[in-house]
Amino acid sequence: MLDACQRNINYLRISVTDRCNLRCVYCMPAEGVNHIPHEEILTIEEMETLVQAAAGVGIRKVRLTGGEPLVRKGVVKLIRSVADVETIDDIAITTNGMLLEQLGPQLREAGLRRVNISLDTLNHRRFKEITRVGRLQDVKNGIETALKLGLHPVKLNAVVVRGVNDDEIIDLAKLAVDYPLHMRFIELMPIGQSDSWVKSGFVSAQEVSTAVEAGLGKLQPVNKPTGAGPASYYRIGNAPGTIGFITAISNHFCTACNRLRLTATGSIRPCLYSERELDIKTPLRSGASLLELSRQFVKAAKVKPNRHNMAGGWKDKTKLMSQIGG
Repeated sequence: MLDACQRNINYLRISVTDRCNLRCVYCMPAEGVNHIPHEEILTIEEMETLVQAAAGVGIRKVRLTGGEPLVRKGVVKLIRSVADVETIDDIAITTNGMLLEQLGPQLREAGLRRVNISLDTLNHRRFKEITRVGRLQDVKNGIETALKLGLHPVKLNAVVVRGVNDDEIIDLAKLAVDYPLHMRFIELMPIGQSDSWVKSGFVSAQEVSTAVEAGLGKLQPVNKPTGAGPASYYRIGNAPGTIGFITAISNHFCTACNRLRLTATGSIRPCLYSERELDIKTPLRSGASLLELSRQFVKAAKVKPNRHNMAGGWKDKTKLMSQIGG
């Protein structure tokens, strides 16, 4: 499925819920968000139907996001259904890792292939401060479970924020030296709750890579591990893991973007940083055929912008990141 810029759109990120079991300071306010009524959220069966429709026009990779996808009842069933779609060749999930130890075996058995886990700090006190309600040990247990289950590759995502966790860059990078993990450093993006943080908190990927090399040694470019993500990857010596950088601000990768997003409320969002969405829930609940639903995905691809406009700040005042899906 080609968009107007001739990019091959073959990757669908599905926000399965707006709910989360953490309250990360850069994602949502301390009191959380006003949850969307259940009847406005797509059912698991509706998501299954939409994956079939998307696969019919070229979607080959699916990632489940949230909120926190593992708090959604039926997520194991959804993964099993997606795995049954013959043309889908990659199923992944982005999670905070809190429930991965508990649900990991079921997810693996259902067909989950790989996992991205958010990990912004290795300091227990700081983790509690950032997440407000979380326990770092639960995430560590989840990472260990993912490795034991053979969910490969296991990618860890850290958003580096000046004055918050920029003093942990070396410790986080060292995880890829000591373990077969893929540590990715993500530039802080002005999205939702983090919009006001960017001016004072932004740390460029170049600054992070310079710190890593100063502390651990030269970064050697390597091929990307499995996945359709935008990170560039490096290895230090013969380390079992890699270190990646996602440069959404300093060096955008929009020319290679291959994704659409399906929100939990049933809209297709062609670009994370654009307010434009196409309603697919209404035709779905009105009895539209798979072919008609497929055409909505094609329409969304055709209106996908050539690049984001993050420099202008976050414009969508009605949604936070947890309500869109990362």
